[in-house]
Amino acid sequence: MTGHTGTGAGGPIAVVGIDCRFPGARDREEFWQLLLDGRVTAAPVDPGRWSADGLPDGAGTPIGFLDDADAFDHRFFGLSPNEAAAMDPQQRLLLQCAWRALEDSGVAPRSLAGSDTSVHVGMMSSEWGTLHLSDPAAMTAHRGSGNGYCMAANRISYHLDLRGPSMAVDTACSSSLVAVHLACTALRSGEVDTALAAGVNLVLTPALSVFYAQAGLAAPDGRCKPYSPDADGIGRGEGVGVLVLRRLADALAEGSRVYAVIDGGAVASDGRSNGLTAPNRFAQAAVVRRALDRSGVAPGDVTVVEGHGTGTRLGDLIELSALGDLHGDRTAPALLGSVKGNVGHLEGAAGIAGLVKICLALQRRVVPASVGIGHDLAVAGLAPLTAATRLPAGTVRAGVSSFGLGGTNAHLVLSTPPRVRCPGGAGGDATVLVTGSATADGLARNVRALAAAATATPPGHAAQLGWSSTVVKSGLRFRAAVGAVPARLADELDRLARRLDDTPPAPAAPAGPRVALLCTGQGSQYAGMTAALARCCRPYRDHLADAADALGPLRDGDPDTRVDRLLTGLPAPDIDDTGLAQPALFAVQYAMGATLAALGLRPRIVLGHSVGEIAAATLAGALTLDDAARLVRARGAAMSALPTGGGMLAVRAGADRVRAALGDTLGARDGEVVDLAADNGPQACVLSGTATALDRIREQLRADAVDSTVLTVSHAFHSALMAPAIGAVRAVADTLAVRPLQIPLASTVTGTVLPAGAVPGTGHWVGQLTGPVRFAEAAAGLGSPTHTVELGPRPVLTALLRGTGAATGATALACGPGPAATGAELAEVVARLHTDGLDVDWTGWFEPVDRVLRSLPGHVFDPTARFWFTRDTGATAVTATTSAGTATAPATSTAAPVPRGDLAAAVLAAIGSVSGHDPATVGGDAVLGRDLGYDSVMAMRLADELEPHVAAGLDPAALAPDLTTVADLIDHVRSAAGARTRGGVPT
Repeated sequence: MTGHTGTGAGGPIAVVGIDCRFPGARDREEFWQLLLDGRVTAAPVDPGRWSADGLPDGAGTPIGFLDDADAFDHRFFGLSPNEAAAMDPQQRLLLQCAWRALEDSGVAPRSLAGSDTSVHVGMMSSEWGTLHLSDPAAMTAHRGSGNGYCMAANRISYHLDLRGPSMAVDTACSSSLVAVHLACTALRSGEVDTALAAGVNLVLTPALSVFYAQAGLAAPDGRCKPYSPDADGIGRGEGVGVLVLRRLADALAEGSRVYAVIDGGAVASDGRSNGLTAPNRFAQAAVVRRALDRSGVAPGDVTVVEGHGTGTRLGDLIELSALGDLHGDRTAPALLGSVKGNVGHLEGAAGIAGLVKICLALQRRVVPASVGIGHDLAVAGLAPLTAATRLPAGTVRAGVSSFGLGGTNAHLVLSTPPRVRCPGGAGGDATVLVTGSATADGLARNVRALAAAATATPPGHAAQLGWSSTVVKSGLRFRAAVGAVPARLADELDRLARRLDDTPPAPAAPAGPRVALLCTGQGSQYAGMTAALARCCRPYRDHLADAADALGPLRDGDPDTRVDRLLTGLPAPDIDDTGLAQPALFAVQYAMGATLAALGLRPRIVLGHSVGEIAAATLAGALTLDDAARLVRARGAAMSALPTGGGMLAVRAGADRVRAALGDTLGARDGEVVDLAADNGPQACVLSGTATALDRIREQLRADAVDSTVLTVSHAFHSALMAPAIGAVRAVADTLAVRPLQIPLASTVTGTVLPAGAVPGTGHWVGQLTGPVRFAEAAAGLGSPTHTVELGPRPVLTALLRGTGAATGATALACGPGPAATGAELAEVVARLHTDGLDVDWTGWFEPVDRVLRSLPGHVFDPTARFWFTRDTGATAVTATTSAGTATAPATSTAAPVPRGDLAAAVLAAIGSVSGHDPATVGGDAVLGRDLGYDSVMAMRLADELEPHVAAGLDPAALAPDLTTVADLIDHVRSAAGARTRGGVPT
């Protein structure tokens, strides 16, 4: 914090988030490029605003207009078309800009709900109100709340549920800089911890243009020429900017990116000057000096001054004189400029435009040239910014001035942000990128924006980009995520965007997914299994190391038999050896499951096939890692030590059919052993026993038209031939700590579900050796999971599960795909679970070095919904249209059909009348509030519309906006009207 010497009670203030829209610039980066390019945005008056024909001089003066000022994503904010159409477009611009500024600050906007965050908006005109409040007969509730300066700030606070001060400030041209000063004051006093400071200006009528012309203040070409001999008046412009402010100490402690530091500021009045609108040189100098004093800064410490600089000769002359009073004795001049040369005078938003420019200049340590400025200021201590200038090393300070037409003057003193070292992350690890949207169709737009960001991000910063996305892009109804290694992130996001174009997404489940974990058994192993995952996934790698430590070398004295070495893919002992395979599989399953648990996944139930039940019980809490390691190691070693010679036969038929074909002994003769080793479903079972017996049985089954396959195994597992291993396993099982299950276990030992609280004891683990794997029975107890996640090196149980008919409709995910693994599979599983509603604890995925906030694209709002007025009919022609010119559709996910009938049609017509939605597009599952934009006022209007159709009256609870769907409302109206239902269709 060296160099920040502000003396305010709360210390310096950090600018941590910025979003803006100015003429010719849709966002912060386009604005910066506009400044560097030296572009001027004044343009002829858009015919959609007004025609100058027949109007006084000045009405046709060029203006810097915003592109698409009528575009507003009302569905994102849960607003009906009628309400959006009635809102001052300045409110609409502020809502979207505030959302994006908060995202830029590294905060998920919804996460601030209930906080003391304040909102301070500077604005000096509300011409929308002039156009729409002049006809009392056309007044509506939405026109009332859609206008008014206070509502510009209050609407942000309302939609984001912010509980701090919420105010609009009108001090004419200095409004937005005064708003910033008030926000800083609230932060320094400790009244709030986060503040939004904003300015907005739209030019909807020629009134001020005519006024400026009549007062001799208008530049005929619409261009401001600050501090220039050619200055001939004001050129007007539009724009909106929002800053997110925090105390610097808080911002640095939380790792926020800081654009610039506001060291201090001051606001004061001209007092009695030569006229109400005449500037006062001495008052201007006084307010700047006061701001410098409060910042602990001398005039000579200031490198750059962003002046008011409107391009009026008298105003600029007085301002230069005031600055000369302060800077005249400098040895090196301060650089002077004004953004008005680029975008015009933004009136109430003028201060925020200059402030955004200086914040970006201090962050990037380059100050752009000031367009139109005079080359000779003829004022000591000041030099014009005639070319882009690199700022010197060390702390650089700048001043920003904004002076109001009625004499309210503001000045802020800023400085470069503290230098903070931003380390790189782990470049090769797979990561997860997430985004979201309040509407289904908005998801693809934002996935594409994230893809562009991923393309521009170096591999070493990919994980940091992922972390940032999980922090900022959360809390919205529709989610999207991808998991991939850095080189594949952009491609995976592009692929996801195309898929979303073809298949609209479902909303994330509010309660999260219901997950069943499946742990594979022996036979799924292969040399080098999960080596790519261990290489590319740090959480898995860490948990695998924990399991390897617990297991130790699987062969005494041979360090190459540590599990983490067995899985490297290097030459190693035979992984198919039972004494190695079973512990290695356990370690893989444990590491996968522990990774998911650390991310916040609590499965509804777990299932393990054969040896996989040890991992399943461990993940369910019945075994500690150390106990499970002792058990699985003893199990594998005891089985491996048995004589070879047994075999196993996979039969493509159910156990009942095999018994019918072979008899109760399953075809075994005296001295032979043949047992049912696994019941995997109605079309799959496994026999185990004496190899010669199985050869004969295979031929017998073939003759009975039953296919079978000899499995490559070392022993006849799950048969009486395993009995000699019981003693060694029992000796370990007897020493295990008694721990109840925390999660139900669908046991393939018992074929039943062991509930939470049950304790699998010694008999359970011993009986597993010789008893059959009752997979089909266990699978039947899984219930109705929404997702199955298979833990193991390759998916085996997923296919078996399909054969049982259990868990139908569940999304099947696998953490290991087999030898073709890329290492990103676990990231892909996490991405899908997040998409479907899992609230992930991302600290379990991203290590501390990755928890660095990187710049993300702001939310991409729907540009097709338009709300404007027509020049000819003014206030009576408010429209709510999409780019195709049709009424906007509600944000429903499935558009469930509404039963048609007279009452249903009446309800839909009433909904359309009150909200502006096209009744034909309204789905039965649409919630009145969330999807159709209803509030309590609209609900009462809807009740009035429906009153003629009901005899008993409507229960107010039936119109609760946040609870009632369209189908619910139709049912209630039908009931209240005494209508009868035939076949579910209202009559």
